[in-house]
Amino acid sequence: MNDRILFVEDESDLALIVADTLRQQGYEVATAADGVQGLERFRAEGADIVVADVMMPRMDGFAMAREIRKASPAAPLLFLTAKNTVDDVEKGFGIGADDYLKKPFELRELIVRIKALLRRHGGCRSEDSIFSIGSYTFNATTQTLTFGGKETRMSHFESRILCILAAGMGKTADASELMMAVWQRDDPSNRNSLHGYIHKLRRMLRHDPSVSIINQRGFGYMLVVKA
Repeated sequence: MNDRILFVEDESDLALIVADTLRQQGYEVATAADGVQGLERFRAEGADIVVADVMMPRMDGFAMAREIRKASPAAPLLFLTAKNTVDDVEKGFGIGADDYLKKPFELRELIVRIKALLRRHGGCRSEDSIFSIGSYTFNATTQTLTFGGKETRMSHFESRILCILAAGMGKTADASELMMAVWQRDDPSNRNSLHGYIHKLRRMLRHDPSVSIINQRGFGYMLVVKA
């Protein structure tokens, strides 16, 4: 699956040029002309990374980012801005920006920064996503779980959830973050589905008693391996 970029920019010519260039690089690109439209698209379709202008009509990039952060604490955010004052930079990073790029910019630099952010946040998408989980070997690319020489095929959702848990082993994965990563939305029906998939994963991992998925009630789930 190609990485999905949400590009939010009110300058239509710039949006067209950037979107076409990113698609030529193999990315899936959705565009929006202002913060309101960008937030609507993110809530409806999700994104692996959000690239947004700061100064936009109806809702600026900062206001949009605040709302995106409520739904998805981990989605990478890259701001584009013609202003480069320390106050603006501090405000952006305070909201949760991952990077800044000053206008005008070279497309090559934008692509480099996008790739860097996706590598940093997308451990589950790399070609060599193989995790040791106790006595298990989990290959996120082939979506297989191996124990004692026996290989088990996993569904896409099972593999995606386990990959997020394995990439952050020993740390709590927020339930909302898990749902946004898998289904691109957080609602009651998905919470029930998530709980069901966690139950399936626990059954798959039951052969090694040192491995467990802990329910951090009210927060999310944690994959742990006892020494």
